[in-house]
Amino acid sequence: MRFFLRALFRPAAVATLGLLMGAPAMAGDSFLCPGYDQPPSADSDAARYEAFFSPYTHHWTPNSEHQQVYAISVSRLLPENRYCGFSLFNNSFGQPSAYAFVGKSWPGFWQAQPQLYVSVSAGIIYGYVGQYKNKVPLNVGGFAPVIVPALGYRLSPKSTLEIQLLGTAAVMFGTTWRF
Repeated sequence: MRFFLRALFRPAAVATLGLLMGAPAMAGDSFLCPGYDQPPSADSDAARYEAFFSPYTHHWTPNSEHQQVYAISVSRLLPENRYCGFSLFNNSFGQPSAYAFVGKSWPGFWQAQPQLYVSVSAGIIYGYVGQYKNKVPLNVGGFAPVIVPALGYRLSPKSTLEIQLLGTAAVMFGTTWRF
């Protein structure tokens, strides 16, 4: 819990998340999250938010320095199966980290398995600092751009199981809940 509180109140993380979620644009919409004040897509079953929790991450190449990664995130569901949100996690080296993102989902992309969906998020990650700053590409001052593709299976209108591909380093397993 202490890790999440430290990460949440880091000035850099707070500024990034504030920009993503609430910075006003000229039309009263959020700067990087257009549609924030509109109802979500019809297939979201009237839910406006989605929470994600990951209890396990598998690294492709084990390293004695790796620690177990835990992640939580909250996303705002938007029109046209888009979303934006933020995640707090401890990275593979035990450092408190944050990820501010926007994304898009494609539900029912495979007609034979309509519960399957794919999604991709892109944003800014913060947290790989000090001796681990070179563990993510394009890291400047702890900030780096990230793209995270995912494959999910909808168990019910409110819950899913999801696998997220973390570049060439790892795969993260988790679950979501819409509310």
